[in-house]
Amino acid sequence: MTKLNQSLTFTRGLTLKNRVVMAPMTNRMSFFDGVVTKDELAYYHLRSGEVGAVITAAANVLDNGKGWEGELSVSSDSMIPSLTRLADTIKQNGTKAILQIFHGGRMTNSSILRGIQPVSASAIPAERDNAEIPRALKAEEIPQIIEAFKDATRRAIQAGFDGVELHGANTYLIQQFFSPHSNRRDDEWGGNIEKRFKFIEELVDGVIETVDNSRAEKFIIGYRFSPEEYETPGIRLKDTLYLVDHLADKKLDYLHISLRDYELVSRSKDYQEKSILQYIHQKIDGRLPLIGVGDVRTGDDANKVLNDAELVAIGRAILIDPHWTYKVLSGNEDTIRSYIASQDREELVLPETITGFLEGMMPERLR
Repeated sequence: MTKLNQSLTFTRGLTLKNRVVMAPMTNRMSFFDGVVTKDELAYYHLRSGEVGAVITAAANVLDNGKGWEGELSVSSDSMIPSLTRLADTIKQNGTKAILQIFHGGRMTNSSILRGIQPVSASAIPAERDNAEIPRALKAEEIPQIIEAFKDATRRAIQAGFDGVELHGANTYLIQQFFSPHSNRRDDEWGGNIEKRFKFIEELVDGVIETVDNSRAEKFIIGYRFSPEEYETPGIRLKDTLYLVDHLADKKLDYLHISLRDYELVSRSKDYQEKSILQYIHQKIDGRLPLIGVGDVRTGDDANKVLNDAELVAIGRAILIDPHWTYKVLSGNEDTIRSYIASQDREELVLPETITGFLEGMMPERLR
């Protein structure tokens, strides 16, 4: 496990003590207004201290970007005390705290938004049950959303986080601007791939400028992305290689792929000789660290990911055994809990709201 134990220092000087990161996972544990709860703090406290970094569940940068009930918020200065408690909870024994920030775009509904119509790049509904038609953002509204991400970054700095991760994955607003399915605009913010990248480029550049101007020491910026969409038209791996190639030349600290399986092969016939993770890592070509992820359950899985990434994110396995990192790094992997029973939930601070992440890791009779 030598490589897993190695530290990693980002361009901006922040050092992670090992290569293990807790993956960002929706927990729906915040109050209705986005303030962190005691249970949520307990959930993160239990899983901090051993990993190199914890990336939080997504926090909305605007009220109209809220994606679900129980979601963390970074939408106003009034959230800074709550976020400070969260950052302080995570930052134990050298673990770094990274706040994932996002806007849900069309992946929400008017009920969650209390009667407000969801917004997106274009008035195209998501291909999911009961999806609402979003309102296409006006051109003058788009820079305001970028400003909201910059404000959220400033708040993360004030709250004591060690970095932010721009959530450009899982079909939320950032991805919606890049996707040919959700972005049918014919102005400067849509059209060909270069124009669909414009929102991402201006957002990333704006957040980088915010961090640089803040003079915050060792505060890092990451970007998460999903490599493919199932919709037609939709993002294909060729598009993502364009995205990654351009982002790798930015003053970011890392890229973070979103995969359900680290060995997943592309749906595109032109990219099936190796895994998606391998294609992405090859395209980055050492310009930035890459976080690999995708059903990593064992130390062997983690080391395989590190063949094609610099860091590995652990999701479900760390929910089920918060001490996964210690057990793997200390050679006690045989003691790792591999599934949970319903009576274990309280001990593990696992509310019913995160059952989806545990699919396949609970005995059928106890689900």
